[in-house]
Amino acid sequence: MAIKGIDELRIEGKRVFLRVDFNVPIEKGEVKDATRIEAALPTIRYALQHRAKLILASHLGRPKGKVVPELSLRPVAKVLSEKLGQEVLMAPDCIGPQVEEMASRLKEGEVMLLENLRFHPGEEKNDPGFAQALARLAEVYVNDAFGTAHRAHASIEGIAHYVKEVGCGFLMKKEIEYLQGALKSPKRPFVAVLGGAKVSDKIGVIRNLLHKVDRLLIGGGMSYTFLRAQGYNVGRSLVEEEKLQQAREILREVEAKGVELQLPVDHIAAQEFSPDAPRKVVRNEEFPPGWVGLDIGPETVASFRRGVEGAGTVLWNGPMGVFEMEPFQEGTKGVAEAIASSGAVSIVGGGDTARAVAQFGLTDKFSHISTGGGATLELLEGKELPGIVVLDR
Repeated sequence: MAIKGIDELRIEGKRVFLRVDFNVPIEKGEVKDATRIEAALPTIRYALQHRAKLILASHLGRPKGKVVPELSLRPVAKVLSEKLGQEVLMAPDCIGPQVEEMASRLKEGEVMLLENLRFHPGEEKNDPGFAQALARLAEVYVNDAFGTAHRAHASIEGIAHYVKEVGCGFLMKKEIEYLQGALKSPKRPFVAVLGGAKVSDKIGVIRNLLHKVDRLLIGGGMSYTFLRAQGYNVGRSLVEEEKLQQAREILREVEAKGVELQLPVDHIAAQEFSPDAPRKVVRNEEFPPGWVGLDIGPETVASFRRGVEGAGTVLWNGPMGVFEMEPFQEGTKGVAEAIASSGAVSIVGGGDTARAVAQFGLTDKFSHISTGGGATLELLEGKELPGIVVLDR
């Protein structure tokens, strides 16, 4: 794709509208987790060092087009000022004469943060008038908010039609390079490891990956629908009955395409969905009626470890069990350690998987950890993301 990075744009002395993802948890006026703010710092610092007049924009929460004081970005401006070591000017709104005047007065190397974009209904509706009002603030548009790239919102898609120079930030560029690179020209063998609760969330991903991967490893809650489709009794484990037929079709497709499929052969099963419930290791053919599978078993961990050994690229999306409960975290941890030590280009597909990797202290051991949730899944499904397509000049 012909998308320019911020380091390929002429930004010196220009007003740069930088769309970031500052959708962070705020409690009692304090930012509780600054991870997303820190992720945007390389692009922000680059723009300031290259004498841009920087205008930052983000949404926060779901105010549904109304001003909700608790969802103001003011606490973010405070944290950002501390991290940058300079004042971040806070705008009273994101559009309007007062904001335009503030933007026009910005000096080179100064930065201002617009108020929550979603305080206006025009943001989520991708209203052309609202998009044009945002565009009037800037001479260059840069998107570094991959997590919202699948949303055709005014600050993500609409604005880019009204700004002459457009491009992406370092965070967005890395996401595009790793995720699209894995799908289009992966280093082989290409292994996909899929988990998470529901098959329904991943059917599109599985079908798209079947044309690209050499080996497919499926664990987590979604594996029980496939095991049931193969005729196994899985007790009270999570099974999407309405997806059994699709699971059978996918199993046939896997065989027809010659993709190597690995499903769990054993499980950590418990009598109840509780960390304190009686539990034991059970094989597929001996699953006790009434019990529930909450993690893959040790034999499966060993099998999945062999499955990623020697891989050129490993794409992982979805935990192997209820890793938030200590008795059921070993499967996810074992797979994480196996991928981290595989020597492959290793890509984590955001969300719960990224949290699990962080929980086990392995974040630095992976090639790339996606910041997107829905955006990552839609890209893996082969869908075009509005926020990326509009940057392709």
